Amino acid sequence: MSHTRSISRTMAEFAANLKLEDVPADAIKEAKRFLLDSVGCAFGALGSRDMQIAHDYTEALGGAPEATVIGSGLRTNAVNAALMNSLLVRALDYNDIYWKQDPSHPSDIIPAGLACAEKAGRGGADVLSAILIGYELEMRWCLAADPGVREVGWHHATLTQFVSPLVAGRMLGLTVDQMVHAVGIGGSARNTFGCVVAGHLSNMKNTADPMAVQAGVIAAELARRGYTGPALVIEGREGLFDTIRNVRWDQNVLTDGLGKEFLITRCSYKAYPTEYLTHSPISATIHLCKEHNINPVEIGKVTVKTLRRGAEILSDPDKYKPTTRETADHSLPYCIAVACIDRSVLPTAFHEERLKDPAIWRLLPRIQVLAEPAFEGLFPKVQPAEVRITTASGGVHTRRVDYAKGDPMDPMSDAELVAKFRSQAGLWIDEARQDAIIEATWALEEIADIGEYMRLLVK
Repeated sequence: MSHTRSISRTMAEFAANLKLEDVPADAIKEAKRFLLDSVGCAFGALGSRDMQIAHDYTEALGGAPEATVIGSGLRTNAVNAALMNSLLVRALDYNDIYWKQDPSHPSDIIPAGLACAEKAGRGGADVLSAILIGYELEMRWCLAADPGVREVGWHHATLTQFVSPLVAGRMLGLTVDQMVHAVGIGGSARNTFGCVVAGHLSNMKNTADPMAVQAGVIAAELARRGYTGPALVIEGREGLFDTIRNVRWDQNVLTDGLGKEFLITRCSYKAYPTEYLTHSPISATIHLCKEHNINPVEIGKVTVKTLRRGAEILSDPDKYKPTTRETADHSLPYCIAVACIDRSVLPTAFHEERLKDPAIWRLLPRIQVLAEPAFEGLFPKVQPAEVRITTASGGVHTRRVDYAKGDPMDPMSDAELVAKFRSQAGLWIDEARQDAIIEATWALEEIADIGEYMRLLVK
């Protein structure tokens, strides 16, 4: 193949040559923290109906016992394990978030690294490298288009398909040339419409990105065997840039300084299992209800001022009558109603029986969501929201929040992160097993065979 220095090749060289000893300690620590957070999210999703369906399908597929599925311990091939574990990490909308021009959940890609590392008999240090590669490249894609591809109708899985082949490829020992082919194969496969997160939402809301992760593993496996893909899938004729023309692409954002700085330290954790633009409004609402001891029965009106994209995506008519978890956790009115009643928003707020709670449905029509033009110029550096609660007695209480809990400007401590992990893992495993997972994650680079770590993640 030609050795033209394409974007794919520059990224492949970064992925192939990254050395953990060259990575700052704070970035390595974040890789471990995001791994623990992702494992907790996966445990929290066990038992949900959609994950049972997906697991039944995965089990029926069979496959060589190359990698482990979190929770059940099912052994299957790396392709199937990567998809199933990514589905588990993503299912509750509780995993990480990076939202600049485009949103993404880089932790969706971690299962590709885990599955392929387990297949290849690699250790914890290799997995840390895979996590760092995935975060660095995925987060750069969030900065590359103006406006982001989500703004012009495409889902961010369209971008993940260019990253997951490199994470899988590094763990499977691909050469740079093979990785370039893998990006070409994967990048041709999972262009995803934004409809999966618009209107009434289906299971595909949580599935589109894991499928792009799976596609990356398939692409790497094919490239390892000699399969070829377009070398200029990103910037070539009828490639990504040429096809999605109604944005301005910045190639330099994707490639400049790779390996010299690590964006993982700028990624956010989620304090609530909801779409990220609900987080600042939720935080403001909880603060008001606690500070002023507001009885939800006394609430006459709640006015939420937020970003235009938040108002459009999260408060269309379908979001005022959510009947599925996927619609409810992307419904700003529903999330605000829960925050008013519970003074928190936990995964249980989206269980099927809670979706019928009369108290929530009484509040929904009292919640008004407005796009605030003054906020537009502040995003994405700031994620502003203002909430005003008016009570039946005439009280008016207002609160503005610019950074949601979990943002690097309001970070989650190790203790808070561990508490989040325990709240989900504790549904399935005892405290001793939780302790073992936490200890192993903090010392991941000392694990010679990542299969030992995966065996801890079985209920």
